[in-house]
Amino acid sequence: MDENNNYNNSPYGSNYQQPYVPKHEKPSSESGFGGGMQGINEPDRYSSPPPPPQNNYNQQSGYGQTGGYSQPNNYGAQGGYNQFGGAPQQGGYGQQGYNNNGGYDQQPRRPVYDQFMYEPIGFPEADRGQDSSNEFGFAEKKSHPTSEKTIASLFLILILISAGISIFGIIHDIVKSDELVDKIGNPQQVVLYKESKPKGANDEENFKDENGKYTPEGAAALVKPSIVKIYTYADYAGYMAKRTVGTGSGIVLNEDGYIVTNAHVLQSDGYHKVETVDGDLYDAKIVGRDAKTDIAVVKVNAKDLTPATLGDSDEAMVGEQVIAIGNPANLSNTVTDGIISAVNRKIRSDSTGFEMNCIQTNADISPGNSGGALVNMYGQVIGITSSKYVSAEFEGLGFAITINEASPVIEELIKNGFVGGRFRIGIRLRDMETEEKRKALEEVLGYELPEDFKGIYIDSIDKDSDIANTELKSGDFITEINGKTVSTYDELYDTISSQYEAGDTVPATCAHVDKNGKIDYYNIEFKLMEDTSGNY
Repeated sequence: MDENNNYNNSPYGSNYQQPYVPKHEKPSSESGFGGGMQGINEPDRYSSPPPPPQNNYNQQSGYGQTGGYSQPNNYGAQGGYNQFGGAPQQGGYGQQGYNNNGGYDQQPRRPVYDQFMYEPIGFPEADRGQDSSNEFGFAEKKSHPTSEKTIASLFLILILISAGISIFGIIHDIVKSDELVDKIGNPQQVVLYKESKPKGANDEENFKDENGKYTPEGAAALVKPSIVKIYTYADYAGYMAKRTVGTGSGIVLNEDGYIVTNAHVLQSDGYHKVETVDGDLYDAKIVGRDAKTDIAVVKVNAKDLTPATLGDSDEAMVGEQVIAIGNPANLSNTVTDGIISAVNRKIRSDSTGFEMNCIQTNADISPGNSGGALVNMYGQVIGITSSKYVSAEFEGLGFAITINEASPVIEELIKNGFVGGRFRIGIRLRDMETEEKRKALEEVLGYELPEDFKGIYIDSIDKDSDIANTELKSGDFITEINGKTVSTYDELYDTISSQYEAGDTVPATCAHVDKNGKIDYYNIEFKLMEDTSGNY
């Protein structure tokens, strides 16, 4: 029991406390309003309160100290009129209240502070000397703030209830689990229906009809042993550490280890290995490499390799079924199928500008397929897969160099190591075949060329060539060969090859064009050199 609370037996509850009364203020022996109103919500025994408890100033009180109603207990709610003062005159707090002794209180009224509030109980305008909005001087009704202990208790009770519900649910599920499983029932055994192919379905005779035509799986089985993977290393260190710069495909030509591939799969001064379908690895040596036609031949020291059968690409028909076999994305012996989309397509190499006769197909051809085989349904290689049209707008445009056009080059490379009868000028050039190429050239120059001007732009000149000894310089143009205008690669090559051979002297007209459009023409003569490098 709180010893400072002298009124625990009060009907107002154990929290009721008698307000502190300063020594200079004397409590009246009678209730407010002359004692006539003593019976309102207050027993008679409280008309003369006992002395206040010690150190009770600013403690919560059921009554206001000097006038009006108590703040927590308002009219009609366990509280009576002010114990020590009657109703204030003129409806305000700013003046001295009338007491039971018939006079006005002589001391200023002091606000009582509630321990749960920051503001004094009563109207703030009373301290400012303003009139209260309540004409009778009654204090505005306010509710008790919620006890912190009560909130904490409620929160703890909620936690306990939630924990109890959770525990009950867990125990219930454990106890009832067997019953729930019985209700669901045991799962039925799933029967998987599986069959084998009919007996003899994989026999080779089933892959070939009476006319010698294979199914796709028959053609793939026949040609796959003739397709190899080629690894290219930039230097000897990479070769020893097996750090490749690329992989491609190749076609075995004979049992002694001659293999054909694309020139762009190899590096002229690099190192190469060949892997067969059985996983055997061999060091490969370049026999001949011709960048102009994109054909190359390598050789490995191996015996009993399985050579491919070459067909006649002139017999290829549009719509004919074909398969492509190679190593795209380093995936050995990948087979894709399709049809022949077109024949006799003239495809120009981006690196050399030389056109080759090609077969167009929709069989997937990807990086790594280069040097692989395009095979018809008779198991014959009719093309060497070399390129595809790369565009976000088009798909299924792959190309293979026809075997009929590749065969003479293969034979020359095996025989001589190069293609005989080739000539070399010793220049790198840009032509004006299209308007787009002309605009691109003008961007390189930084100015526009005269509208009617045509010629072949010289990017660079080989210092070992005969033409390097002439007046022609990089940045100039060749406009005529022996009086015939040339402005494209084909015009230059056809004009020279139709009249001259390696070792012959060729007359040419050249021009220098400045940024103001002024053209200075001059004539030169140069000797054609035999091309044995393969880097035309």
